[in-house]
Amino acid sequence: MAVPDHEKERKESSSDSLSGNTEIENTSVNPKASGAVPENVDADQLRANINAKIANPLSGFTRAQLAQKGEEYVRTNNVGNEEDIRAFRLGAILAQDPNRHAEVDGLTTEESEVLSKEIAKKWSQPRLLYLVIVLCSTCAAVQGMDETVVNGGQIFYSQQFGISDKNSSRDSWLVGLVNSAPYLCCAFIGCWLTVPFNNWFGRRGTIFLTCSFSALACIWQAFTGSWWHMFIARFALGFGIGPKSATVPIYAAECSPPQIRGALVMQWQMWTAFGIFVGYASDLVFYHVPDQHGITGLNWRLMLGSACLPAIIVVCFVFLCPESPRWYMSKGRHEKAYRSMCKLRYNKVQAARDIFYMHTLLEAENQSMILGKSKIAELVTVPRNRRAMQASELVMFMQQFCGVNVIAYYSSEIFLEANLSEISALGASLGWGVINFLFAIPAVYTIDTFGRRNLLLTTFPLMSLCLFFTGFSFWIPSSSEARIACVALGLYLFGIVYSPGEGPVPFTYSAEAYPLYIRPLGMSLATATTWFFNFVLSVTWPSLLKAFKPQGAFAWYAVWNIIGFFGVLFFVPETKGKTLEELDQVFGVRSRDHAAYGLRQLQYFFKRYIFRQDIEPEQLYEKDKVEHHPDSFTQEQVADQTTRV
Repeated sequence: MAVPDHEKERKESSSDSLSGNTEIENTSVNPKASGAVPENVDADQLRANINAKIANPLSGFTRAQLAQKGEEYVRTNNVGNEEDIRAFRLGAILAQDPNRHAEVDGLTTEESEVLSKEIAKKWSQPRLLYLVIVLCSTCAAVQGMDETVVNGGQIFYSQQFGISDKNSSRDSWLVGLVNSAPYLCCAFIGCWLTVPFNNWFGRRGTIFLTCSFSALACIWQAFTGSWWHMFIARFALGFGIGPKSATVPIYAAECSPPQIRGALVMQWQMWTAFGIFVGYASDLVFYHVPDQHGITGLNWRLMLGSACLPAIIVVCFVFLCPESPRWYMSKGRHEKAYRSMCKLRYNKVQAARDIFYMHTLLEAENQSMILGKSKIAELVTVPRNRRAMQASELVMFMQQFCGVNVIAYYSSEIFLEANLSEISALGASLGWGVINFLFAIPAVYTIDTFGRRNLLLTTFPLMSLCLFFTGFSFWIPSSSEARIACVALGLYLFGIVYSPGEGPVPFTYSAEAYPLYIRPLGMSLATATTWFFNFVLSVTWPSLLKAFKPQGAFAWYAVWNIIGFFGVLFFVPETKGKTLEELDQVFGVRSRDHAAYGLRQLQYFFKRYIFRQDIEPEQLYEKDKVEHHPDSFTQEQVADQTTRV
């Protein structure tokens, strides 16, 4: 059944928030044992229906009931005065369907104009919201610079620290270990600090703390004098990278209105790519800096230290932005949540609408926890959750094993291997950074039109071809300029096809695949996975290059892209434009059935586009929802059952 775009946006407002912010205690009550749920009703079915209730928690209420609920919320939580009571009475009605504001009585002319403008010109927002966007974009740039300034610095500090012998296994492993130190910290410590940091310090506090860690660690790297000292400094950098990578998208989502929430969450990947580009530029800028009296390696020290600048900028203005309203609400500070939301919207009615909807959604989430005894157990034992985890972990794993960060971290060394000079290698790396940033921009549009799965299925084979081409180019004689041209062409083409595909898709996919009640755990696992395999990639590349030469090393990751294509084809469902209810249906399809469907899709592709047969594609998910869940409860029955439990 087709769902209008505006309805999807509203229903997805709950899932777009990434939900990594609210800790809800599990109840130990067993619904079936208590007799609240009929014995013939499957727990997965009831959970699916509860998730559907979360998708639209205000359906079924009259406007008078909603207005009364809005007023009760203000009085119960001491949110404001009589003016605020009026705002919440109107806001509660609007929360049910913001697009029908013209039918709501009691709005002033100015309020009606703002609500109309919100739909017609969705990017027209208060200045303070744009300051939040600037903050999150700068944080992403911090991330990109933290990752890539080492690309040029390693050319010099590896020589100074005596670990530059490419024929030595010891030196190859030590270079890889030093470069990968932040990601080792992220995988085993940093990412798992996200929840306690957010719980103790809030979104802004966590951003302030992690950017402070990043700035200090970058400065620390500039003062190191040995490889083990550099390893410790870079390991400490992981305390800034890990929690920040999970917190900033959450903060952006919680502050943004539903109409632009998805696009703003996508900005994280785009501006991380911009930070990667700036990191390459920094390497090039400081290349010719000569040593000073008593300072050896001033150029690479400035390269690594320069990454502290965007982090310091963030630290200086982070507290000019309001705290996340949802974080305040998770702490029971409803009045502060409302005041914070007022700063992010044009008027109080808008703020009251979003706060009331958020409050109602959190109450619905509490109901969804009624079946959960252990989040960790349900991640594996519940088939719907297990399939979401399977798909999420696959795309997160392949974000690293597609080979992109081999290029991001070692492109200068790769271009040196292709017989470019040091300065030319840094310039070529800068070119790759520009491509990586520019071709991430179209993904803001294509990820919601062409689709997550289609982007991956299209780009994986192309990335594989690019890596095969790059590796085999090293068989061209080193004396020929064609070798340099072909290596650069292969890497640049790889950047073009990676940026709109495996670049933005994994984080977006993982954020929406899990049900709300288990999403914080799922996102922590997904983030830790990508950083762990980032570490594996970084630490093994120098030794892989030594053992298999560039031809074999690039072919290794080219083959992984082929594996990734079939993994997505068989085990990764499409989530584009799906509501929570529809995602339960999508992940309700058994893995074997989806794998068979993927195989038929492959057959369809060859018949339709190779043999030019006029056939229609199969639609796996377009089934009647009642038929899919024959014993489904109505939302009223779900509410009744969960209340009784």
